[in-house]
Parts: sequence; C-alpha cells; structure tokens
Amino acid sequence: MSVQSIENILNQLVVAPFEHIDDNSAKWLSPLSPPFRITGFPWIEKEGIYRRLPAKPDVCLPQAVDTLAYCTAGGQVRFRTNTSKLLIKARLTGAASMYHMTAAGQCGFDCYIAEPGKRHRYLSTAKFQGSSKEYTAKLYEWNSERTLDVVLNFPLYQGVEELWIGIDEEASIGAPPPYACDKPIVIYGTSVTQGGCASRPGMAYSNILSRMIPFPFVNLGFSGSGKGEPELARLIADIDNPALFVLDYEGNTGAPENIARSLPVFIQILRERHPEVPILVVSKIRNSGDFFYEGRLEMYERRRRVQRENVMLRRADGDRHIHFVDGASLLGEEGAEECTVDGTHPTDLGFMRMAQSLKPVIERLVSHEFRP
Repeated sequence: MSVQSIENILNQLVVAPFEHIDDNSAKWLSPLSPPFRITGFPWIEKEGIYRRLPAKPDVCLPQAVDTLAYCTAGGQVRFRTNTSKLLIKARLTGAASMYHMTAAGQCGFDCYIAEPGKRHRYLSTAKFQGSSKEYTAKLYEWNSERTLDVVLNFPLYQGVEELWIGIDEEASIGAPPPYACDKPIVIYGTSVTQGGCASRPGMAYSNILSRMIPFPFVNLGFSGSGKGEPELARLIADIDNPALFVLDYEGNTGAPENIARSLPVFIQILRERHPEVPILVVSKIRNSGDFFYEGRLEMYERRRRVQRENVMLRRADGDRHIHFVDGASLLGEEGAEECTVDGTHPTDLGFMRMAQSLKPVIERLVSHEFRP
C-alpha cells in the first residue's frame, strides 16, 4: 500500500466521525433547571455554575486548586426522557491540549442510558474537534420514542461555561429515579482521582463507582495540587450530609514528612464537623518507576506507613469510623506495569480495577445509609 493511500485512509478516519448538526431541529433546555438533576457540584444550587468548589470561598485556596475547581470531573446530569434524539451543545473554557489523554476524556461528555428500572449502560461519546472550545454533538437518534433514564458525564480536565440539552420539540423531560441514598460520597485526591487519563469521562473511577453504588458522588481530585491543605478540609467539611469521605491524596504530597503533617490535621477538621461519618484513607497506587529508581520505593513505603499508622492511632483513641485501604493492591498483580498510560495515570482498565477493588469496602462503610 502506498504512503498516499495510507494518508487517505487516515484522513477519512479523522474526518468521518464529525457531522453537521442542525440546531433548529431540536428544543434546547438548560440542565440547571428542574426536573434535570445535576450532581458533583456541591455549591451549584447557590451559585449556578459548574464548579467543584465555591466560587468565593471563605478560605484562601491555593491558586492551582482554585483554577482546577472549574474542571468538571465527576459532574453528572441525570434525567428521564422520551425523546427520539438527544443532542448537547457545550461551551468550554478551553480546548483539548494533553498529550497523554484523549480529547474525549479531557473535553467530552459521554452518555449512559437505561430503560426504567434497569441498569445504565454506556451508549456514546460526544464527537467534536479537539481544537474547538464549542461544539454540538448528537448522542443518539432512534426511529421512534423510547422512555429512557439518561446520565451524562461531564468532561474531566476542562471547564464547562454553558451546557444545553437538545430533544424533540414534542418530547418531555422528567426527574431521574432517586438514589438509594441522597447523601454524597466525597472523594478528595490527585490527578488520578480527577480522572487522568481515562479515555472518556465515564471511566474515571468515581464515575465507575457511581454506576456500582446508588449514591451521588463528588470528585474533588486536583491534578498535582490536592496536597491536604487545611483550607480544603474546611471546605469539604461544609458539604451537607455526607455519607463518606475518601482521602486519596498521597500522590501529591512528595516527602513522607508532608503527609505526616497534613493528614492528622485534615482528618481532625473533618471529624470536628462530622464525628461519625466514615473516613476512608486510601494510599497511592504504585507508579512503574517505584520499582526502578533508587529511593522511590522506600519513599512510597514510608508514606503508606504514615497513613496506616494515623488510622490505627485514631482507632486506638476510639474513632471506629476511620479506615485504611492499601493502594498497592488496587490495580491487581500487574499494577502500573499494564494498567497505566504513563506509569502513573491509569488506563480505563486501571480505573475499572480501582473501582472494583474499592466497591466492597465503600458498600460496607455506607451500608447503614441505604434506605429500606
């Protein structure tokens, strides 16, 4: 096959997925209004913006955390509809720019659907040019009306300034089915928590867990920047009526002394506001370099020991609602060797293994919160 033939095939592969969407063929609705339900943004009812932390917090946030709070990782729109076609129109704060993460994962939405009473299954991902900050995409189109429960997962590594949902002119929108429990599971952590480098939003481990455990989830992963600052603990403690706090921020802390200082303070701030809410401390998954660079494995083991000992000390002091999970086991035997993009950030396989490993632990900790 000639070089020219190969180029022609590649050009077709790039161009073919994109299609012209006729904006006038749909009724456009804002998901900020009922009966749509938005989760993953604890302050959205007060502020009306897609942001994971308050826009004007009472504490001084690190600049990087303040910026990354606009990334919409873990955000979801849920609703029921009988439309024969579903479209979205999005305006983002920026275009796709990451070398090790797909444009769909960084800037896209994906769509899960279910017949009422059934489990949600993946259907489609928005198709768009990665260089664009605005796009309109069709998520499905049938030949007839079908009543479906829909979940749209927000982009993981970009902000969303506006989102509109397009349906048939005569179609209806209804409330989604209720959760087993409305109390949110709050996960605080790193770029891995945020979803780097899932191929699409639904494959971040918090979003996978949201399909396994019928609770709302809040993803407070901040790439390279969630370091256990007390200011973050105070904001997280402000989240109403949490079911569980998951602390998975070791990967951002550097020297073991840093997490040794921050973790007891962070936990204590949460405990003062929520004395009986379960707290799950999760140590970091292994990086591939931990096995090859001198000193890396020793530092990894020391940080893991710090976290385990903190949990054991608090339990010895009477806190029966704090727990530890060893992150070294979350990816399975192959670990970072076969489950990451770059030795650090999981592939979809890695995220699925993390979610499957954490699921029974989280279910056990929140089991008393399930409504009969």
